[in-house]
Amino acid sequence: MREKDKFRGCLIGGAVGDALGYAVEFMQIDQIRRKYGDNGTTSYKLKDGIAEISDDTQMTLFTANGLLIRTTRGMLRGIAAGAESYCWRCYEAWLITQNANYETWKNSVKDTDHEFPWLIRIPGLHKRRAPGNTVLSALHNGNAGTINKPINDSKGCGGVMRVAPIGLYYEGNDAIDEIIMFGADNAALTHGHDLGYIPAAAFVYLINRIIYSKTFKTLDEIIKDCIQKINLLFTDKPHIYEFNAIMKKAIDLAKADRFDVDAITEIGEGWVAEEALAISLYCSLKYNDNFEKAIIASVNHSGDSDSTGSITGNIMGAIHGYKNIPERFINNLELKELILEVADDLYRDCQVHEYQEEPWTDEDEKWFNKYAC
Repeated sequence: MREKDKFRGCLIGGAVGDALGYAVEFMQIDQIRRKYGDNGTTSYKLKDGIAEISDDTQMTLFTANGLLIRTTRGMLRGIAAGAESYCWRCYEAWLITQNANYETWKNSVKDTDHEFPWLIRIPGLHKRRAPGNTVLSALHNGNAGTINKPINDSKGCGGVMRVAPIGLYYEGNDAIDEIIMFGADNAALTHGHDLGYIPAAAFVYLINRIIYSKTFKTLDEIIKDCIQKINLLFTDKPHIYEFNAIMKKAIDLAKADRFDVDAITEIGEGWVAEEALAISLYCSLKYNDNFEKAIIASVNHSGDSDSTGSITGNIMGAIHGYKNIPERFINNLELKELILEVADDLYRDCQVHEYQEEPWTDEDEKWFNKYAC
């Protein structure tokens, strides 16, 4: 069942983990402890009063933008291409935000006839926040990859950290395989290794089942079913056994009596997709009933703290909802109103269609101006 609070929780939760982890990304755990104390970072490091998000949240928002452009085009024209093509277009717009500030971009183009995705018009997104080299390289080259025609052999986590909106948005138990493949296809746009897109497919499935499933009662049940489903869909991929092994390790460690940093170190650093997902699953399983503990554990390690924080936040936010995220993580979060707006748009979905008679409502007009491009 669709719940607005869960949609908001998923996207805001991801941004919370991202912002907490962004301040310590690239730091070793001993450096984190020297700077923040034995417990590591547990609260935001503010810059001009703001807890900054990274490229993880930026790209997650542009993924959502692409999905809603696709649906709107289909509703208004009766036909649309695959979701990945619209997401690719939005990622190209995101690339512009990484290369030019808002005023420079605004003065260099004529944004007419809804030529650009609407998020490019948000000045606060024109910030370069440690974007991944693989994603930048793929977008600069201008050639989108596919599962069957990979453009590289990268399994970096830049493919998995951005796909939560796919699992959040698409509903329907009968179409779950297609939804899973949407996640894999999206990651394969920029990451060609099978461990670059298989974890993205799994992440999409996890978010989708958390939001919509009436069968599973616990995250542990969802994860175990996810592994079975992923193996059915990707049984021919050469590294599926490595995926299985690291998922099992995350599950086993979550049940073991280990210090979090030791358990996470055993999994990896999170720079590659399967490690980022496994670390996030470890934290979400171990602290399934506590958003704050899961997020804090997910960022205090030597590795890609913003991505593991972001993925963990997406999962825990989808489970607990926006209302149960501690207020101290909401306060000062960069672009929180924009993130909530995008979450609400995913929840509301496109209400306009090609046979609709004018005049449209103000909400319809606003939607058209945002997503009819």
